[in-house]
Amino acid sequence: PFIETKYAEYMLKYDSQHGQFKDEISHDDCGLVVGGKHIKFYAERDPANIKWSETGAEYIVESTGVFTTTEKASAHLKGGAKKVIISAPSADAPMFVMGVNEEKYTADVQVLSNASCTTNCLAPLAKVVHKNWGLKEGLMTTVHSYTATQKT
Repeated sequence: PFIETKYAEYMLKYDSQHGQFKDEISHDDCGLVVGGKHIKFYAERDPANIKWSETGAEYIVESTGVFTTTEKASAHLKGGAKKVIISAPSADAPMFVMGVNEEKYTADVQVLSNASCTTNCLAPLAKVVHKNWGLKEGLMTTVHSYTATQKT
C-alpha cells in the first residue's frame, strides 16, 4: 500500500467510524500484527510481481485507485489471484452493486468493479425509490474519509 505500517496501525486502532480497535495490534516493517496474525504489506508498484499464490490469497480487493481498468487489475491474476474486485468505478470492468444488479454476476468473471462507496450507498436506495414512486432528478453530497494518498 501507499501508507507506512505505523500509520496503518494507528488508523486501525483509532478508527473514527468504528471506534477503538478491541484486539491487540502492532506493526513491523513488513505489515501489521492483528490478534497475533501477521498481515503482510506489499510496497510493490506492479501487482504482477506480488506472489498471491504464496500467501494463499485468492480474492484480491484492488483499492489503490491506480489499477481501475480490467487490463491493469488483471496483473494480480499473474501472481496467482483467482478474482480481482476493483473498489472504484472502472471504465471497462463489469460493475456490480449489491441490491441493484448482483444477479447479473457470473462465475466466469475474473475482474469486476464494485463501483464506488458513493454508488453503493446511493444506488440501492435510489433503485427502491425509483421502482416505487419514480425518480426524475436527484442531488447528493458525499463526505469522504481520509485516504492513504492524502499526506495531511
